[in-house]
Amino acid sequence: MLREVLRGVPGLTREMAARTAQLVFRVYRWWGWLEERSDWRERMEAADALAERFAREPARFSEGALRKAVPDWIHEHMEVTPAWLRLLQEEPVLWLRGRPGQGPIVALELGEASCPCPLVPEAVRYDGGQDLFRSAMFQGGRIEVQDVASQWVTLLAGPKAGESWWDACAGEGGKALHMADLMDNRGVVWATDRAEWRLKRLRMRVGRAGLFNVRWAVWEGGAKRPMTPRMDGVLVDAPCSGVGTWRRNPQARWTTTPRDVAELAGRQLALLQGASRGVKPGGRLVYSVCTLTRAETTGVARAFEAGNAAFEPLEWPVAAGAEPGPGRPNEAWFPSERWGGNGMYVAGWRRKEDA
Repeated sequence: MLREVLRGVPGLTREMAARTAQLVFRVYRWWGWLEERSDWRERMEAADALAERFAREPARFSEGALRKAVPDWIHEHMEVTPAWLRLLQEEPVLWLRGRPGQGPIVALELGEASCPCPLVPEAVRYDGGQDLFRSAMFQGGRIEVQDVASQWVTLLAGPKAGESWWDACAGEGGKALHMADLMDNRGVVWATDRAEWRLKRLRMRVGRAGLFNVRWAVWEGGAKRPMTPRMDGVLVDAPCSGVGTWRRNPQARWTTTPRDVAELAGRQLALLQGASRGVKPGGRLVYSVCTLTRAETTGVARAFEAGNAAFEPLEWPVAAGAEPGPGRPNEAWFPSERWGGNGMYVAGWRRKEDA
């Protein structure tokens, strides 16, 4: 909405548009402090002052005060830690994905960039100000804009050259493209989504990246798969409440409801059940969501396990810095408080050979 509105303002420079967008997002990031103010100019000025003060002196904001950063209902649905609340009030950073082996090279060429996360060697944190979408590096397919936590999910899934994988809820294809890259353009990656317009954007990205092992089709989550053979691996990166993205999308804190969480958990389980039929014996099934609520993470995983004896838990490879689930070696959370990416949850299973 902001892009559409700002695009239509005559004479608005790129810098002015960026500043306007920043102010709007700051209002929602600091909304809990601004509710009594009715005038939007006052809200923007107050939110801007709060953001600048927090950047200079974060310790001056107590744990009690930071509870205003999120709606009250979220405390009943997940563990809310002081570290997470502080992370939410920080300005988001831009993460890029370099092609395999290219992360440090990309960071060096871009300048004002680094590869700080050892969990994801190709993840590039960009702190510069240039419009990367117009850069030769982006237009040439050398980089993709993708959060570090999303890159981590694909690395955990572990697709290998020559395998067949299905990204069941592909969206615009960030993880599908990453899979194809990790597979060295060999084997096949099926990318499906219920929205045709997202798949059109995926096709553009595939062409820009020079990949030719990606296939796509519309899939709405039913029992009928778009492909006949079963896969070596299936990733279900399910639609969710997005609580893990609240740092980047602060407006969602005030529009998401407990009812959304409950409805999405049911949808996630149905998608996981449907996609699991596409896993061949010995193959892997990976479930991921960019949320942190119990209902959408461990709740969905436990419900799936209770009704699917054909699957056994995977044991993730040692991933330094990841937070394993208590007593569950097939679950992990991305440590966003440490690296600054989105909050992500992942669970994985293997279809038994005799299933």
